[in-house]
Amino acid sequence: MRTNTRRKRSPGPARPSAALAAAALAAAAALGTLAAAPPARAADGAGQAFTITDPRITESSGLAASLAHPGVYWTHNDSDDGPYVYAVDSRGRTVATVTLRGIEPRDVEAISVGPGGRVYVGDIGDNLGGKWSEVWIYSFAEPAELRDQSVDVVRYRVRYEDGPRDAEALMIHPVTGRAYIASKKQSGGALYQGPEKLAPTGINTFRRIADAPWVTDGAFSPDGTRLVLRGYFSATLYRWKDGAPAELGALSAPWQKQGESVTFTADGRAVLYGSEGKDSPVWRSPLDDDELPDTVKPLPKSSPSAAAGAGAPPAGSSADPGSGASAGAAAAGSSEGPSDRALGVVFVLALVGAVLGLRKKRKAS
Repeated sequence: MRTNTRRKRSPGPARPSAALAAAALAAAAALGTLAAAPPARAADGAGQAFTITDPRITESSGLAASLAHPGVYWTHNDSDDGPYVYAVDSRGRTVATVTLRGIEPRDVEAISVGPGGRVYVGDIGDNLGGKWSEVWIYSFAEPAELRDQSVDVVRYRVRYEDGPRDAEALMIHPVTGRAYIASKKQSGGALYQGPEKLAPTGINTFRRIADAPWVTDGAFSPDGTRLVLRGYFSATLYRWKDGAPAELGALSAPWQKQGESVTFTADGRAVLYGSEGKDSPVWRSPLDDDELPDTVKPLPKSSPSAAAGAGAPPAGSSADPGSGASAGAAAAGSSEGPSDRALGVVFVLALVGAVLGLRKKRKAS
């Protein structure tokens, strides 16, 4: 950073040890400032929405906006956690733990909310590369009250028409209730369509209907006219019409340690991206123009703050971080974003490099 401070003349050159000590203090101060500062947020509300702080949630592999409870999101761990689903509010706090009765999940990878307030959990992972003869989907009625409780579930047996495969994305269409699964393959997977209605008895066969990129999660917009599929390094948006996807283009997805979850906000104006890991951040990316679902109108261009403040909830509420300015408050006190960390590293390296260069120059003279 360039400053206008005039350099004072020194009676003699500072000793290298003193210069290095000053550099270390400056670096520590700079990093401390970055760590203490909340994540920067753009005028349109883009940036970190909240951090999942529950120490039990270390592998958040799915994310779905609640229909019954605005500002609440359903999530779950990856394999080896048990039959648990967690309700997390817009400040990252767990407000309910739901235990799914009578099941022993194998590799839960996705969650989606369908019509009628039913929550669908995808036990569809296959780390053996497509060795399981069948996978499962569980559904339960979204609880009317957010508290720790056990619920009964319906289990659906799933097979693919073209054989077993690994998958991490389950999407339930919010209008038709039809289930879709995107297989996971680095070289490119596929989108599979389930029967018109899942049956609790017999086998539900899923048929390939389209190609797909490398997918770790996916979600429909609240009105069902948009589909987002995300991977570790990118996200793609599709227009959904007559039961088929038409690609609209890439979305701005954040860099995350292990990005494995995505969902639309309840108002459809933004996409939230989640990651596995302890204290994992959830990032908000607003949509605009053709990216917006068909039933959502663009905000006025003349008001840059409108996107960040639209539908802002009352102070102290846990409203949807994608709908209002509460996202900024929700992020306060959380860890800095990737750009902040990168800035800190660059600053320290530049500072140390300058000091070492000065030291070598003095030795040479």
